[in-house]
Amino acid sequence: MKTVKTDHVEIPALGFGTYQLEPADARRMVAEALRIGYRHVDTAFIYKNEEGVGQGIADSGVARDDVFLTTKIWVTNFRDGDLQRQAEESAQRLGQVPDLLLLHWPKPEPALEETIKALNDARVRGFAKNIGLSNFPSALFREAAALSEAPLVTNQVEYHPYLSQKTLIETARELGSSITAWSPLAQGKIVDDAVIAEIGKAHGKTPGQVTLRWFVQQDVITIPKTASEKRAAENLDIFDFELSADDMARIHALAHPGGRIGDWIDPAFEWDQDTSQQ
Repeated sequence: MKTVKTDHVEIPALGFGTYQLEPADARRMVAEALRIGYRHVDTAFIYKNEEGVGQGIADSGVARDDVFLTTKIWVTNFRDGDLQRQAEESAQRLGQVPDLLLLHWPKPEPALEETIKALNDARVRGFAKNIGLSNFPSALFREAAALSEAPLVTNQVEYHPYLSQKTLIETARELGSSITAWSPLAQGKIVDDAVIAEIGKAHGKTPGQVTLRWFVQQDVITIPKTASEKRAAENLDIFDFELSADDMARIHALAHPGGRIGDWIDPAFEWDQDTSQQ
């Protein structure tokens, strides 16, 4: 499995996402994903499947040290004390200390300084090995990094061929961090894309495989979710071909201003306004 190297940790480039998976499905699919070669699993408190994810890891038979596990703190638990409590409870539900603990969405209250301090404290207390962010625009990403004693090793954000994240990717690299893409297949929209299909035909690959390979070649981590064993195997089969510079550019060119799918950021903050991926 290819990894993405930050200044402080290596993260498997292709992970298995569990958003909207019921606990039993999360257990089944995590076990299967690890069995066939995935080594990165993503969940969150708000998904209500942490216990199933932890059981799936145990069921897989893969050594715990070989699995990179991420979970997230929900926004109602951002105050000092509440955050550490949820971090400890998440570790208990998972049956193990996660490799990475993220703040799920930015919120104006409590103050970011309090939340980042609490996140660092959760790591010091042994409730997570590394810490990071999710859905933070670049200016806030920089502010959080400046406030944090420990490195923020990733910022998990919506990213797919129809949404540019050029500024955030550049920011992550400047900070020695990384970007993790959620909704990498644009909720299935890429399946009907003529450009991606044409590129896939030339390589003997599906649109999904082409899109996931596009992330790998950018050194962007990605975490596609599926409840299908067949689709999980298909998503993993992306390490035996390479997209050309022209292929990459054609996919980058698909980004447009209205491409965002999950616009749930608090009105106190603004997304980066990238007009092009390139």
